[in-house]
This record gives sequence, structure tokens and C-alpha cells, in this order.
Amino acid sequence: MLDRLTEYLDSIRARDPAPRTRWEILLYPGVLAVGLHRVAHWLYEAKLYFLARLVNHFSRFLTAIDIHPGAVIGKNLFIDHGFTVIGETAEIGDNVTIYQCVTLGGTNPTNGVGGKRHPTVRDNVIIGSGAQVIGPITLGARARIGANAVVTDEVPEGATMIGLKARSTLVPADQWLKEFIPYGTPCDEPCAPSRDCVEKLETELGALKAEIAQLKAALPAKAAPEKAPAARRSGAKRG
Repeated sequence: MLDRLTEYLDSIRARDPAPRTRWEILLYPGVLAVGLHRVAHWLYEAKLYFLARLVNHFSRFLTAIDIHPGAVIGKNLFIDHGFTVIGETAEIGDNVTIYQCVTLGGTNPTNGVGGKRHPTVRDNVIIGSGAQVIGPITLGARARIGANAVVTDEVPEGATMIGLKARSTLVPADQWLKEFIPYGTPCDEPCAPSRDCVEKLETELGALKAEIAQLKAALPAKAAPEKAPAARRSGAKRG
């Protein structure tokens, strides 16, 4: 038990440079919320639904993180800050990072049957601040969901999703996303279309510079001003 807790705290420390010690991480609301969810989920599976909900509401009161007791959560989930909602049929894999104000929400079934209506999040996924992931969709392993993105479609493995409605940046996973990216949002713009646009602009700029240089070379040199008339005028003044 102690080894598993140590491994969990170390996994958070690897993703967050702020804490100095493991003891400090124990005070994180996300750590407390995940710990209490383990208890609530155990009660939920034992069909002690009222007690499970009681633990859930107590956890939400303390942490501002609402994890339904029915949600299935893997190892080393790191919820950084609060105001996150995880629905009943959500499934979360190992080493997932979720930032503040994220919703793993469900669709409203028209037939009155609940069923699977919340997202499935595979291993090593990062979900940025304010992202809304809605419906029984799957976020592939190592996917990155950018801040404030709204995701309603399946996300391929290793893809980075940005915008409203979220779109993929189409960055190959073997060239990017090998390591942890805070908030699931690259600081640079790694999109291939953007690189192509920059290269095109640089080519056009080089051509314009060359054309300006040719025009300057074609201009006739200005003749030097004649000094004789000025000398004659100055002689006339002296006379």
C-alpha cells in the first residue's frame, strides 16, 4: 500500500514542478478527491449507493471536484486543481492528467436508458483547462486535449485536439508528443500547415529583397555637382 502511494505521489511530482516534497502533494485537492473516490467506488460496486453518494458529496464539498462513484479510474490519475466533473460511465486509464474546470460529460439518451454515455480516456492522455469532452467517445492513448477545446468525436491515438469544435493539429505522434506537455497545449505551433505557410512567406520575402536589389543596381548613378559655377558666383560677390 505504501509503495503504491509513493509511486502515485512520485508520478504527480514528475508532472508538476511546484511541490517540494511528497507531503505537500498529499494536500492537493485532486489527490484527496481520487482517494475518496476509491472509497465511493468500492461502496458503489457493493450496491451501497447512498453511502457511495454520501462520500461523493463530502469529497466534492472538500475539493470542488465531482467524481461520480460509478466512474472507473486507473492508476496515477492527476487532477490539477478543482472544478472538474467526471460522469458515472466515464472510464479513465493510467497516468492521465486533467487540469481545472474540465468536464467528462454525458449525452442525454432519448430512449430513457442510461447506458454508456460518458467518455473513455485511454492511458497517458492530457486534458487541458476548461476542456469539455462530451459523449461516449474514446480519447486514444497519449492524446492531448487543448485548453477550452470541446470534443464530441473520437480522438485518434497521439492526436492533439484544439478549438471549438475541436480539430486535430495532425501532428505525427512519432515526431511530437513523446513527452509530457503541460495543459495538453504546445507552447509552439507544431502544425504542418503553419510551417508551410511560414516557409512560403520567407521565400516570397527573399524574392522581394532580390528584386529590390536589382532595381537599385539598375538606377543611374547621380552625377557629382559642378563646383565651377559656385566658384564664379563667390568671385562675383567679392568683386
